[in-house]
Amino acid sequence: MSRPDSIQSRMRRMAVVSCSFMAAVLAVTLALALVYNSQYKNLLYNVTTASEFNQDFKENIDLKMYYYVIESRYSEGLPIQEVQDAQALAKDLLDSTSQKDSLQAVTSVLDLCENLEEKIYQIEQTQSYDSRQMQLENNVYVLTALIQEYMYNYLYYESVQLNLLQQQISRQMAAEILLVLLLSAVLIALLVRYSVRLSRSVAQPVVDLSRRAEDVIGGDLTVREPVRSETYEIRTLSEGMEQMIARLNAQIQETTQKQASLRKAELALLQAQINPHFLYNTMDTIIWLIEANRPQAAVEMVSDLSNFFRHSLSRGEDIITLGEEEEHVRSYLQIQQARYKDILDYTIRMDPALRETRLPKLTLQPLVENALYHGIKLKRGRGCIRIASQAEGAAVLLQITDDGAGMTAARLEELNRAIEKGERVGFGLVTVHERLRLLFGPPYGLTLSSREGAGTTVTVRIPRRGKEEA
Repeated sequence: MSRPDSIQSRMRRMAVVSCSFMAAVLAVTLALALVYNSQYKNLLYNVTTASEFNQDFKENIDLKMYYYVIESRYSEGLPIQEVQDAQALAKDLLDSTSQKDSLQAVTSVLDLCENLEEKIYQIEQTQSYDSRQMQLENNVYVLTALIQEYMYNYLYYESVQLNLLQQQISRQMAAEILLVLLLSAVLIALLVRYSVRLSRSVAQPVVDLSRRAEDVIGGDLTVREPVRSETYEIRTLSEGMEQMIARLNAQIQETTQKQASLRKAELALLQAQINPHFLYNTMDTIIWLIEANRPQAAVEMVSDLSNFFRHSLSRGEDIITLGEEEEHVRSYLQIQQARYKDILDYTIRMDPALRETRLPKLTLQPLVENALYHGIKLKRGRGCIRIASQAEGAAVLLQITDDGAGMTAARLEELNRAIEKGERVGFGLVTVHERLRLLFGPPYGLTLSSREGAGTTVTVRIPRRGKEEA
């Protein structure tokens, strides 16, 4: 097997192939012209096709869905065809788009159209008027706005890219003509003289650049000084690599911040999901107590309701003590027991030594709500919800146990699988579990055990951390 040519030997052969230089320059110029022409046609086609997007897309979809939800006589049915037309337009653009920002925008349009179609069918299958209105406002209106925004962004990116390409073609053609004229005059005289010098100036920087690439492949993303070289291409490549590494580090940090913001948004969403019917029913119970000449009971319920929402806010803090969480869930159970006094009992036995343990607020209340509505209320007769805490090494276990309807083994397996995979089923269990995993890591979160007809136990595992450690 022959030994591969080194970079230096290839550089020396430049003197031999100097006569073919002009032909190569002409071939490259022609190839670039063909490439630019192809790129220009693609961009022009994308801009023209994107311009066909209905500018009144959001208004049309929102209005037709509103008429459908309120069952207006002006309703024309579900606007599926408009959504599918937008999908077809996005798919057509997807096949001819290569620019990164444009590709992200049109991909987002396609994904959002698919999501919008699912939400429209979901509204069709929903019977409750309030639920349909909520889905219309929280899903359809938001998705149509995003689709329209991303399509406009796509048109903007492609238009900008088209303008840049025109400028680039003009500059490139002028540079190429000038370059050919200059190099034709001086190449033969300078080629032999600079070939040896060029080989020396290229070989070592290429070796350095190759080693730097190996370090990056090995996971070293530390930004360094670019490789020193007299060759423009190598210096530009090295500087571009370091800039790319710097941007990659910035994107990693940005992604981390976005994930944290996303989880905060999920917490805010969980708070917002406190059923307004809970407040309405509580107020109705207070009115009934007053009308029944039981003012003291009404005062106690108002106090419980005040404590419940005060602890929900928690002075804007996301992490609170177990003692505060206990007071919050106690207020909730006192209110619910007043409403369901014929079927609901509860006990709370918390270890006083664990009161300062820190955990995300609204950890226990959704689980207790599940126990009431999906356990106690589905059985006949009275039921009891038991809440307890205990230390287990460096962890704290919180258990919410009910003696309600329980669940089948298949349903239990489905919920446990959904919790581990983050699937959106299971009465808010996944959201509570993900928040705990995000804050404390994989060893912590929820586990479920249940037996049909006997009840369910949800175990919350959190680290035993005080205020200083949280």
